[in-house]
Amino acid sequence: MIYIKTLKEIDYIRESCRLVAETLKLLKSHVKVGISTRELDQIAEDYMLSNNAVSASKGYSPGWAPPYPAAVCISIDDEVVHGIPGDRLLKEGEIVSFDVSIKKDRYFGDAALTVGVGNISAEKKRLMEVTERSLYLGIAEVKENNRVHDISAAVQEYVESNGYSVVRDLTGHGVGRFLHEDPSIPNYGARGTGKKLKSGMTIAIEPMVNMGGYEVTTGRDGWTITTKDGSAAAHFEHTVLVNKNDCEILTVC
Repeated sequence: MIYIKTLKEIDYIRESCRLVAETLKLLKSHVKVGISTRELDQIAEDYMLSNNAVSASKGYSPGWAPPYPAAVCISIDDEVVHGIPGDRLLKEGEIVSFDVSIKKDRYFGDAALTVGVGNISAEKKRLMEVTERSLYLGIAEVKENNRVHDISAAVQEYVESNGYSVVRDLTGHGVGRFLHEDPSIPNYGARGTGKKLKSGMTIAIEPMVNMGGYEVTTGRDGWTITTKDGSAAAHFEHTVLVNKNDCEILTVC
């Protein structure tokens, strides 16, 4: 079911999204060689709780996996999404993705970004730049009466023209009243197809881009998604509000 939010609901969603953006900014500022992913997760959760909000990820279960045990999904190098924080220490040259979802006053926000640890290779830097650029090209397609796959096609065309692959097993989604709502927003598709966008929709657009092939696999923990060929991956995401002639990015700090 696709939910059209009221102005009051949008205000609540906007507040949750503001905290998501601030949490991502905080995490980015703490990325350094030698810090553990568990420490980063604790920094994020402390900030959420200090703002009377909670992680929407912690304890979440889609039914086919155990409840997610941490506040933030932290994924490194070939881990595409849903990496579980732990004792692993960040190393020079790695790239790390943070996926933050927050619930406050019963409403949700969701966003992600990828950052480098110390000095990273030119190849990884370019992967990150292309992935982030593809997100904004997808966002540029968001306005009332455009189609979901207009977003998808914009992402796919740019990513593939740069020699990378979009993950096909995972998608963006509606968000706001719930963490995951309709419609699904894949990162590939044909323009002019898919559900129509309507003013008042709030959606999470999230390109997940692999340096190699698009195939992914799920780890034994039931959560961590990695590239099948071991290539590096990047992930960027924003929650946006659909308006008549354009959209508003809600997860900008």
